[in-house]
Amino acid sequence: MGRVLAASMLYLVCSSSTAEQGFSPYVDDQGNISFPDDFRTSMVHMGSWFVPEGGASGFHDVYTEKKTVAAFRETGEFPDGATLVKELRSSNSSAYTTGPNVSHATKGIKQWFVMIKDTKGRFSDNPLWGDGWGWALYKPDNQSKNVATDYQSDCLGCHIPAQDNDLVYIEGYPILRASAIKGERPPAITE
Repeated sequence: MGRVLAASMLYLVCSSSTAEQGFSPYVDDQGNISFPDDFRTSMVHMGSWFVPEGGASGFHDVYTEKKTVAAFRETGEFPDGATLVKELRSSNSSAYTTGPNVSHATKGIKQWFVMIKDTKGRFSDNPLWGDGWGWALYKPDNQSKNVATDYQSDCLGCHIPAQDNDLVYIEGYPILRASAIKGERPPAITE
C-alpha cells in the first residue's frame, strides 16, 4: 500500500511538472526566464526594425517559434508559451552598388529582449511577469543573467504604444499579419 501511495504521489508531481514544462522550455518553476541560445536556428525570423540613432540604434531582428506564427495566423493572437526574441545589433553604413549610405548589421550585438506569453498569470508574484507576458533583457557579456528587475519600469514603457496589439509591434512582422490581419494568403514558412 505504501508503494502504491508513493508511486501515485510521484506520478502527480511528475505530471504537474511535465505540464508546466510544456508551457515553455525557457521558464523555470519560479518564472525565471533563461536565454534561448539556439533561437537563430530553431526559430522563425519574423521581421526586422532599423533604428538609425540613439541608444537603441541598429538592427532589431525578431524571432519566434514556427508554431507561434501558425497559431497567430489562425487566431490573431499569440498563444500561451510563445517566445519572442529580439536581437539588437550594431550597424554600419557605406556606399554600395545599390546606393549611398546603405546600412547593414554588424557582428556587434548590443542586447537581447525576450518575451514569453502567459495567458494564465502563472507568476503574479514575480516582478518580471505581467500584462500577459514574461519579460527579460540580456547583455552580451552574460547571457545567463536577466538584467531586467521589474517589467513595469524596465520594459513596459517601450511597449505601451502597442497595447492594442498585445504590447507587440506586429506591423513589423509581415509573416504574422499576412493572413491574420489583412486576410491575404500568408507567405510560406520554409524550414
